[in-house]
Amino acid sequence: MRSVTGAVLKALLLLSTQNWKRVEAGNSYDCDDPLVSALPQSSFSSSSELSSSHGPGFARLNRRDGAGGWSPLVSNKYQWLQIDLGERMEVTAVATQGGYGSSNWVTSYLLMFSDSGRNWKQYRQEDSIWGFSGNANADSVVYYRLQPSIKARFLRFIPLEWNPKGRIGMRIEVFGCAYRSEVVDLDGKSSLLYRFDQKSLSPIKDIISLKFKTMQSDGILLHREGPNGDHITLQLRRGKLFLLINSGEAKLPSIPVLINLTLGSLLDDQHWHSVLIQRLGKQVNFTVDEHRRHFHAQGEFNYLDLGYEGNVSFSCSQPQSMPVTFLSSRSYLALPGSSGEDEVSAAFQFRTWNKAGLLLFSELQLVSGGLLLILNDGKLKLNVYQPGKLPSDITAGAGLNDGQWHSVSLSAKRNHLSVAVDGHVAFAAPSLGPEQFYSGGTYYFGGCPDKSFGSKCKSPLGGFQGCMRLISISNKVVDLISVQQGSLGNFSDLQIDSCGISDRCLPNYCEHGGECSQSWSTFHCNCTNTGYRGATCHNSIYEQSCEAYKHRGNTSGFYYIDSDGSGPLGPFLLYCNMTETAWTIIQHNGSDLTRVRNTNPENPYAGFFEYVASMEQLQATINRAEHCEQEFTYYCKRSRLGNKQDGAPLSWWIGRTNETQTYWGGPLPDSQKCTCGLEGNCIDSQYYCNCDADRNEWTNDTGLLSYKEHLPVTKIVITDTGRPHSEAAYKLGPLLCRGDRSFWNSASFDTEASYLHFPTFHGELSADVSFFFKTTASSGVFLENLGITDFIRIELRSPTIVTFSFDVGNGPFEISVQSPTHFNDNQWHHVRVERNMKEASIQVDQLTPKTQPAPADGHVLLQLNSQLFVGGTATRQRGFLGCIRSLQLNGMTLDLEERAQVTPEVQPGCRGHCSSYGKLCRNGGKCRERPSGFLCDCTFSAYTGPFCSNEISAYFGSGSSVIYSFQENYFLSKNSSSHAASFHGDMKLSREMIKFSFRTTQTPSLLLFVSSSYKEYLSVIIAKNGSLQIRYKLNRYQEPDVVNFDFKNMADGQLHHIEINREEGVVFVEIDESTRRQVHLSSGTEFSAVKSLVLGRILEHSDIDQETALAGAQGFTGCLSAVQLSHVAPLKAALRPSHPAPVTVTGHVTESSCVTQAGTDATSRERTHSFADHSGTIDDKEPLANAIKSDSAVIGGLIAVVIFILLCITAIAVRIYQQKRLYKRNEAKRSENVDSAEAVLKSELNIQNTVNENQKEYFF
Repeated sequence: MRSVTGAVLKALLLLSTQNWKRVEAGNSYDCDDPLVSALPQSSFSSSSELSSSHGPGFARLNRRDGAGGWSPLVSNKYQWLQIDLGERMEVTAVATQGGYGSSNWVTSYLLMFSDSGRNWKQYRQEDSIWGFSGNANADSVVYYRLQPSIKARFLRFIPLEWNPKGRIGMRIEVFGCAYRSEVVDLDGKSSLLYRFDQKSLSPIKDIISLKFKTMQSDGILLHREGPNGDHITLQLRRGKLFLLINSGEAKLPSIPVLINLTLGSLLDDQHWHSVLIQRLGKQVNFTVDEHRRHFHAQGEFNYLDLGYEGNVSFSCSQPQSMPVTFLSSRSYLALPGSSGEDEVSAAFQFRTWNKAGLLLFSELQLVSGGLLLILNDGKLKLNVYQPGKLPSDITAGAGLNDGQWHSVSLSAKRNHLSVAVDGHVAFAAPSLGPEQFYSGGTYYFGGCPDKSFGSKCKSPLGGFQGCMRLISISNKVVDLISVQQGSLGNFSDLQIDSCGISDRCLPNYCEHGGECSQSWSTFHCNCTNTGYRGATCHNSIYEQSCEAYKHRGNTSGFYYIDSDGSGPLGPFLLYCNMTETAWTIIQHNGSDLTRVRNTNPENPYAGFFEYVASMEQLQATINRAEHCEQEFTYYCKRSRLGNKQDGAPLSWWIGRTNETQTYWGGPLPDSQKCTCGLEGNCIDSQYYCNCDADRNEWTNDTGLLSYKEHLPVTKIVITDTGRPHSEAAYKLGPLLCRGDRSFWNSASFDTEASYLHFPTFHGELSADVSFFFKTTASSGVFLENLGITDFIRIELRSPTIVTFSFDVGNGPFEISVQSPTHFNDNQWHHVRVERNMKEASIQVDQLTPKTQPAPADGHVLLQLNSQLFVGGTATRQRGFLGCIRSLQLNGMTLDLEERAQVTPEVQPGCRGHCSSYGKLCRNGGKCRERPSGFLCDCTFSAYTGPFCSNEISAYFGSGSSVIYSFQENYFLSKNSSSHAASFHGDMKLSREMIKFSFRTTQTPSLLLFVSSSYKEYLSVIIAKNGSLQIRYKLNRYQEPDVVNFDFKNMADGQLHHIEINREEGVVFVEIDESTRRQVHLSSGTEFSAVKSLVLGRILEHSDIDQETALAGAQGFTGCLSAVQLSHVAPLKAALRPSHPAPVTVTGHVTESSCVTQAGTDATSRERTHSFADHSGTIDDKEPLANAIKSDSAVIGGLIAVVIFILLCITAIAVRIYQQKRLYKRNEAKRSENVDSAEAVLKSELNIQNTVNENQKEYFF
């Protein structure tokens, strides 16, 4: 014991002699005997009595003695009825009645208990319920079972509320049994030693059980050492209990296995606290009062005949202090001092959670000033003020709102001013204080009385909420019993002889790592950097899938995903690829090609894959997805995956089920088969894998693993690379998942009596429910779950109101969100409700959320026991008509579709998504319904992408052009429903819409030209002076109408947006969304027989005006983007053809991004996909329309073919020579590591393929 550091706790230890089997097994036992009925009159006491016949001795249950119960002289909240049970008893229940045959009864009360009749403690239910509901009449009996039970000698009933038409009246009974225990009193320097016989102890199970009470915040309760160096220490630090375990089984003494657990708070309150340490094998439970922690321990717990050292007494000493609780900001304690003394001095101890409040005010005589001692931001501030002088301040201490006891003493004498906090003294400069202090007679602790009392007390920061004890004035201890009896001073809203502080952060109701802080009356959660929000950090700020992000309108990119929403799993970062479906891409550390050599079954190679998310996060993501896959490629040269002779696998992989898998492709596990075996195209038909052919040349087996239950791949084992010239390499792609089964999981409710039922919802402390709904009905219940009295219900109360109703035992509450528009518009609306320890809230769509704070001292547990009804109620009334989808409770999705398939009048799925999500399809994209969700059809848009929001742009080189022929399009589409068929020779256009963006520095330039078969045209050009001109010629016999914009040089290298709308003879033009102009045409109102649309250079110059001809000959050099003529998108047809299109591309046209800043080399800057020198329809199966067949083109093509053949012959010869050198080098250095495995392997594969091709050519 000499090695134990720190003082032994000055405390009482209670060693229970009750049956330990009860502790171990938790068996019930009889402990419900009535304890009050047989007590003598002297065991009853009270604060006062109305008369001798209303005395406390008449307060026995069901008795009619005297006036039939106890009633105090005055009915107020400072009255109490006290019972002395004679010895410590275990109290398991209480019962109350009113005064017999009277109108006197109590409707709510507090129950307090004590060992000594001093220093009372309040009994709490559910960690936050202080009060008990009482009686509703005089004679009925209200029972309460106490869980946990009370072990105490004294009980005190404090009425809080009573019948307003009568007065306080009580008859009571308590139930329980005797409680026997041995106690030991330790003074801080003593210790109690145990040595047990090792043979009598169980090596499997240990139990350490004790109770303690103390006024000290620090000290050692228990320390035990074993022969192997392991030890256990139970230590109190700052009122919290620490269990420290050091295992002696650590391999290195310098690296011990340390376990440090913390439980409890405010344990230095001089009340009994129970501690239980249970070990079963390696599993250890640590319990302090009702709080428990579990952990897995290492090492043996070895025990150390009874003896003791120091001053140890086997009796219980009584507490020396009497605390007082300032319950509210209106509380105060006014105590008299000696008026006119030349010194002001006071001392006390306090504890609080509040950062600010008045601790002490004293009026100064003669100088008409005052002395204030306040708590400000957790610091102590002493302020002396007097008229005509600057105030003098002293600041001392920091962090004093930590719930610990802090001692304070202040002294003001002559011109000396000092304050001490926890023994640290701070002084004011002598010149700052007044020349002489004279006390004013009254000291106000904790606050000020109402101004009507005529006091000059000041409380700039409000009253103090907390506890004080050991109060002394002028070195004389204040007798608080006299205060309580009304013979000394006066007070308001105090609780004397009790410290009612509680730790509202124990247990910590802040979820997901939220940091808990508290004040006297509530707690706060700091959710910074947790990824969650809300009063208790319950609600994730991230979506649960890429699909959910997509339907918020997000594009491809990195996103945080929280797969289980408000569940225990945290968010993680991944990439979302937004295509027609949203793909989730999860990377790992093994994406590079890895080469393997020199392995055999006795010396296998094992490769491990670590992902950016935990296995639990991956599993949740995979379970939500509609489909998941992972590509695995195995390169082999004389390296087999399986042994055909005995069927034993030579290589295998392991997934999240931790099972060996020997299939290498496909959606279903098929033992030892690769993709080629499933498709029947292996290089050797005798085998199911290419590699099993065991050839002395590189080949591979590549397959998509898509059986979700086995993904992701976590490990690969290779054993067949130990033979000469044997080698393997592998590469595993990222985990790819698409879709979200939960996001579109829905059900349709056909009648008001239809519903789905699910198991009871368990959200006792924290519950959230979210879903989408769509309806045309004016009202209906979305969801309901009932308990005995508790319930939750979410309903459409009216077409504009959604209501969340609930009851957790404090009476029913409801919160509603009202919308300015109707909810029954047959569009999807999102509802999210949450109820936690702090508040309840509801939010619908983007409307302002509504919240309802929880009662400060109310019931907190939501206790439900019926089935959960969705779309209806248990009474089959007020049911919901419409669709509900993506219903989630605490992050877990309910499978509505599965339950709907077996439920009459409820249909799985729900159509009509475009009414809500169609607005996501932009730039002319059309929303198309899908069984699960919707699709944006970009066929007639100049844009592409999942929402038709990705513009298609192209860089035009000098002399290049794109020609879209409407006449040919007519022949291609005249038998189809394509809108393009509307442009043909028999059609006259009275309106059109043109949109595009451009960037160029060339003048003149032709941006767009539309021609007709009747020599009518529209041209959009940049003139030589940089002005933008729009020229309409709708009558072949008239000059064109010209709309000129010369407010700036449009060839300035900046991106400009043009929109032209013509309605017959009226043209509306908008430039860069800022400049707008409307003009009337004189040349005509119709466009006859539209022939073609040209971007860039015009090849035919007949019958056009001189300015257009000059610009057309020059063409366009720069970038054009998102070009659209009504429903025709010529750039998209040229660069992204989805079907045969009548497009001719001439010159250098390269897909690009016009957003890129201007630079020196536009060609190299903007090239990503080249269509240079191509013309015609961009389709491999269709001939090029309007191809330019000039002699120069033919000659150029022949020359190119000859050059290409010569280059191929040279490359083949060089590669054969390289292969010979590489083969020799690999033979000499086969055992060396390869730095760039993928590059080298690709090189070898290329050489091998070249040799194989040469061999075939030579043979032929």
